[in-house]
Amino acid sequence: MVKNFLKNSHHLFERQQSSILSAATIITGSVFLSGILGVVRNHLLVSYFFDSKTALDAYWIAFRLPDLVFQLLVIGALSAAFIPVYSKYKAIDQDHANQTANSMINLILLLFTVISVIIFIFAEPFNKFITGSNFSAEQLHLASNFTRIMLFAQFFFAISNFLTGIIQANQRFIIPALSPLAYNLGIIIGIVTLGPSIGLYGAAIGVVIGAFLHLLVQLPLAIKLGFRYRLALNFKLPGVREISKLMLPRTLALSVSQLEQLFIMSYLATSLAQKGSLTILVLAQQLFSFPSRIFGMPIGQASLPFLSKENAEKDLEKFRLIFVNSLHQILYLSVPASVVLIILRIPLVRLAYGAKTFPWDDTLLTGKILALLSISIFADASIHLLTRAFYALHNTKVPMLAAIISLVSDALLSWYLIFYTSLGVLGIAIGGTISTILQAIFLFIVLKPRIGGLSWRSVAVTPAKIVFASTLTGLFLWGPMRLLDQYVFDTTRTINLILLTATVAFIGAIVYLSLSKLLHIDQLDSYLEIFKKLGNWKKVLARSEETLDTSETIQ
Repeated sequence: MVKNFLKNSHHLFERQQSSILSAATIITGSVFLSGILGVVRNHLLVSYFFDSKTALDAYWIAFRLPDLVFQLLVIGALSAAFIPVYSKYKAIDQDHANQTANSMINLILLLFTVISVIIFIFAEPFNKFITGSNFSAEQLHLASNFTRIMLFAQFFFAISNFLTGIIQANQRFIIPALSPLAYNLGIIIGIVTLGPSIGLYGAAIGVVIGAFLHLLVQLPLAIKLGFRYRLALNFKLPGVREISKLMLPRTLALSVSQLEQLFIMSYLATSLAQKGSLTILVLAQQLFSFPSRIFGMPIGQASLPFLSKENAEKDLEKFRLIFVNSLHQILYLSVPASVVLIILRIPLVRLAYGAKTFPWDDTLLTGKILALLSISIFADASIHLLTRAFYALHNTKVPMLAAIISLVSDALLSWYLIFYTSLGVLGIAIGGTISTILQAIFLFIVLKPRIGGLSWRSVAVTPAKIVFASTLTGLFLWGPMRLLDQYVFDTTRTINLILLTATVAFIGAIVYLSLSKLLHIDQLDSYLEIFKKLGNWKKVLARSEETLDTSETIQ
C-alpha cells in the first residue's frame, strides 16, 4: 500500500499539466502554502530577533542589492522570452534547445558573477546609498555582511529559475510550485539550528540553504526531461539573440518596480527615527500581499492565453467578456478580503507574529499599517489582470508607464507624509495605497477604448453588489468579534485567539455567501462550479497545453 502510494505520488509530481485550470490551481496552492511557511519564517524571526530591531532592519536591507540583480537579470530573461523560445526550439530539436538554455544560463551567470563581485567588494557604500539617515554605522556593517552571504543564494537561484523555465516548458508545474516551499524551509532551518548560536547570521545562511534546496528539488526532473548542462556560450544561436532582444523591455519594467522598493522600503523606512520601522512595514506587507497573490495573480495569469487568443482572432467582444468576467472574479474575492484584514487586523497580526519579544505597541502599529494597505487589495489584485490585458494586446509600454506613475506618486506622497506630517511609517502605507489605486485606475481608463469601450453597466453593477455585500459582511464581522472577545474567549491564550478568529471568519463567510446568493452575484456560481471540478482533482491535474508564467511565486 505504501509502495503504491509513493509510486502514484512520484507520477503525480512528474505528470504533465496543460489546462489553465490545472496550472492555475497548482500556482494558487503553492502560493498559499509558501505564504503560510513565509508567515512561520517571519514569526520565528520575530520570536528570535525582534528584541534587536536594528539588526532585523539590517537583515531586510541586505536582500535589496542581491534581489535587484536577480530580478533584472534572471526574471527579466525568464518572464520575457525564455519559456516560449525554449519551447519553440525544443519542439524542433532537443539538442538545439539545450544549447540555447546552456548559453543563456552561462551568459546570465557570467554577468551575475561580475556584478556580484563588485557588490561583494563595495557592499557597504552601496547599502549606504540606499538607506536613510537613521540607519546606523553598525547596522550598515551588519547589512553589508548579510548582503555578501546572500549573493551566494542568488547564484543558486539563477540556475534554479532556468530549471523552472525548462520544466514549465514541458507543462510540468508541481515541482516548480513546490520549490518556494523548499526555499522558506531552508531559512527556517537556518533560524532554528544556527540562530541560537550565531544570531541573524543563521537566518542569512538559511537563505543560502533555501536557495540550494530550491535548485535541488528541481534538478532531477529537469534532467529526466532531457536537459543536459554544458559549459558553453554561443552568442550566435538564434534563440540566444531572440531572448536577449525580448528581455530588455521586461527588464526596464522590472527596474521601475525595484526602484520603488529601494526608495520606499529601504531609504524612506530607514530615515525614520523609530527603530524597527522597516521590519514592521515588511511584516504588514506580507499579510497584505497574501490575498492579492492568492486571488489576483492566478486569475491574471490564467486569463492571458485566452485574451491573447481572442486578440489574435480580432474578436474584441469575447476579449471584453473574458476581461470583465475575470475582473469580477478577482473583485469577488479581493474586496471581502480587504474587509476581513481591516476588521481582524489585530487578531491576525497576533496569530502571525505574536511573541514575547513583539510588544503590544508594535502589534497595534503593524495592525494599523495592515489596515491602511488593505484598502488597496482590490486594486493590487486587479493590476495582475489589467497588465496582462495589455500584454495580450502586445502593448508593454502602457504597463511600464503605469508603473512609473505609481513609483512617482508613491515616492512623492510617502516623502511628504513622512517628513511634513507626524504620521511616520503610516505615511508609507498611505502613499503605497493611494499610488496602487491610481495605477489600477490609469490602466483601466487607458484599456477601455483599446478594447472597443466598456459600458459602465457591464463593469460597475457587479462590483457595486460586491462592495455592498462586503460592507454588510464587515458589520457582521465586527459585532461578533467584539462580543466574543469581551465575553467568551480569553484571547491572552493562543488557542482562544485561533477560535475567535476562526469563528468570526466563519460567520463572515456565511454572511457573504448568503448575500451573494440574495443579490444574484454570478461569481458565486462560477466558483462553486470550479470547486465541483476540483473534487475530481486527479483528472483536473492531468489535462491540457498552455504554459503559465509562475516566476512571481518563486521569491
